[in-house]
Amino acid sequence: MIGCIIQARMKSQRLSGKVMMDVEKNNPLLNSVISQITYSKLVKKYVVATSNAKENDVIFEFLKNKNIDCFRGDELDVLDRYYQCAKKFSFSTIIRIPSDKPLIDPFLMDKIIDFFNSNSFDYITTFLPPTFPSGTEVEIFSFAALENAWKNAELPSEREHVTPYFYNNKNKFKIFNYESKTNLSKFRYAVDRIEDLKLVKILMSRIKKRPITIEDILEQFEIDPSLININKEVNYYEGFEKSKKEDIDFLNSQKIKENETKN
Repeated sequence: MIGCIIQARMKSQRLSGKVMMDVEKNNPLLNSVISQITYSKLVKKYVVATSNAKENDVIFEFLKNKNIDCFRGDELDVLDRYYQCAKKFSFSTIIRIPSDKPLIDPFLMDKIIDFFNSNSFDYITTFLPPTFPSGTEVEIFSFAALENAWKNAELPSEREHVTPYFYNNKNKFKIFNYESKTNLSKFRYAVDRIEDLKLVKILMSRIKKRPITIEDILEQFEIDPSLININKEVNYYEGFEKSKKEDIDFLNSQKIKENETKN
C-alpha cells in the first residue's frame, strides 16, 4: 500500500508550536498540509506521525476529533518513528511529508508517485539538488529501503531527518532526483520561522481555489514580487546545519570510546 507519513511535533526549535498555529481562521498549519494531500489521487492512506512527548497530546486530540490516524513514536529518532509507523500500517511505499509544508502540491506528489511506480528506484527526492520551491519537497521510498536505513543508520542527522542515510550511501540504493523543467529553487514557502508563516498566510488569503498549486503561488509572486522579501533572510539550512554539528560531536565521541577501549 502507498502511504503518506506526515511528521509533526510541537517542539520545533525554530518556531515552537507552529503545527497548530493558524494559517487561516480555524485552520492550523497541520490541517492545511493534510487538506492539500487529500487532493492527491494516488495517496491511498495518510497518517500523522508525532511523538509520545506530552506536549504532542494536542496534536493527537486534534487528529482524533477529525478522525485522522495518528501514530506516536520516538521524539528524536524520527527514522524509528517512520519505520514503526510504516510497519504498523503495512505501507510498501512511503511518501515523506514534514508538517512545515502547508502548501505542498498534491499534483506534484502524484507525478512523483507515478514515476516511482513506473520505475525501480529505492528512493526519489526533489532536492538533490533542489529545483522546486522550498515548501514543495517530496520524498518517496520503498519499505525495504526504509528498513535498511532503520537497521544501519547511526549518525544523529540520519536518525532525525529520516532519509540522509539514503543519499549518504548512494552505492547501496537506486536514487533518482526528480527535477523541475525550470529551476524554481529560489522561491521559498516552507514554514520554519514566523516570517515564513506570515508569507503563507498572505498567499492563502489571496488564493481562493483549493488545492493551491505551485503555479498558483508563482502567479502571486509575479503579481506582487515584494512577497519574496518577507522571508528572504530565513536560513533554510539552519536545522540541518545543527544536525551536522551533532554528527561531528557523535563521531568524536565514538573515537574517544575506541581509544579508551584500545588503551
